[in-house]
Amino acid sequence: MPPAAARPGPRPGAQTQRPGPRPARGPALALAALLAALLAAVTVVLGSGTAQAAGYRYWSFWEGSGTTWTYATQGPSLVRPDDGSVQGFRFAVSEDSQDAAKPRHAPDFAEICRDTPAKGGTKRVALVIDPGTAADAPDGETPPPSRTACARVATDASTAEALASVAKPLRYGNDALLCAITRYPASGCGEQVSGNGHRDSAASPGASPSPGVSSSDSVSSSDSGGGPSAGLLVGVSAVLVLGVAGVLRARRRRG
Repeated sequence: MPPAAARPGPRPGAQTQRPGPRPARGPALALAALLAALLAAVTVVLGSGTAQAAGYRYWSFWEGSGTTWTYATQGPSLVRPDDGSVQGFRFAVSEDSQDAAKPRHAPDFAEICRDTPAKGGTKRVALVIDPGTAADAPDGETPPPSRTACARVATDASTAEALASVAKPLRYGNDALLCAITRYPASGCGEQVSGNGHRDSAASPGASPSPGVSSSDSVSSSDSGGGPSAGLLVGVSAVLVLGVAGVLRARRRRG
């Protein structure tokens, strides 16, 4: 091996290639940590918004047509169903008519009223009464079984009158809000509840949650709870992700 002085060196005019500085890892790690923190914060806010979304625990009113249920736009005292109609009631917690739970029994007039013959001067109204599930029941109460009944009433009778003829006692609250059918639930009346199903102490008892439950008049639906929009938060998180990714790419190019 030749001595060091005899080893060929770089040619005149040639540039010596030296390794450049390594990209600083500190800023990249800091940005990654910031991104993770921001995403975690967005996730927490989204989760808390869902958990805090309030609803109302109430008897919703439905009208059957064929094999489907349609949320009623008027209270049961205003609706005067024709002979052969099917009317339904469902007890549950919901935010508004868009997510209200439907009766779980099909609106089958022929089945419900098969043992109730027609009679002159009267009409037959099939009723489905669904007290809902244990998850929607007030604390300490158990929902009774769902049932059907065929009410034979005067030709000008309302749905409220048909219901009263087969499901007494009924309990009404403020603004003639239907609170209980055959004593269920034992207490409460359209109260607002938190996302965990417990009554919201800030809500005013008897507040009317939707058009379908008032016995005397239609009322406005409740709002969705006032939390931040999930779409807005997702959009913000997407902008943050793109922004941080762009900064990281720029730093790599400069390195």
